[in-house]
Amino acid sequence: MKFSTREDIEVPQDAVFSAVSDFAGFERVALRNKVELTRLDDLAAAGPGMTWRIRFNWRGKKRSLEAVLREYDPPRAVRFTAESAGFRFEGGVTLVALSRKRTRLAVELDVRPKTMATRLMIQSMKLAKGSLSSRYEARVRAFAQRIEEDYRSTVA
Repeated sequence: MKFSTREDIEVPQDAVFSAVSDFAGFERVALRNKVELTRLDDLAAAGPGMTWRIRFNWRGKKRSLEAVLREYDPPRAVRFTAESAGFRFEGGVTLVALSRKRTRLAVELDVRPKTMATRLMIQSMKLAKGSLSSRYEARVRAFAQRIEEDYRSTVA
């Protein structure tokens, strides 16, 4: 099942990429939301091969997945894959400079089942695709607005 959306942001492309690739910031947010993160690689700088083990509760069960940064192309794109016992996730962020101070943020996520049980779960999720897509778009929109607000506060 695929999700994708895009938002135009009144922020230069480099600043948007900096926000999108703030892995330490994402780790802090995850920890505040009771998500356990363990960095599995020993890379000194951000780049392909960065790997995290992520553990969280979902629907009353402890879940675990491993996420790997597959592409790191400043200031244009970040792509990742993640796998759990039942799912494979592929996603990424693509940035396009519309002008010196305006950037298009495109975010996509593809969720694929690996087992029969998760295939059935995806089928039931497809029935609610409209509401799931709306929630996905709202989260990306909120992230884009936060990037704009943070940029304005640093420039002002």
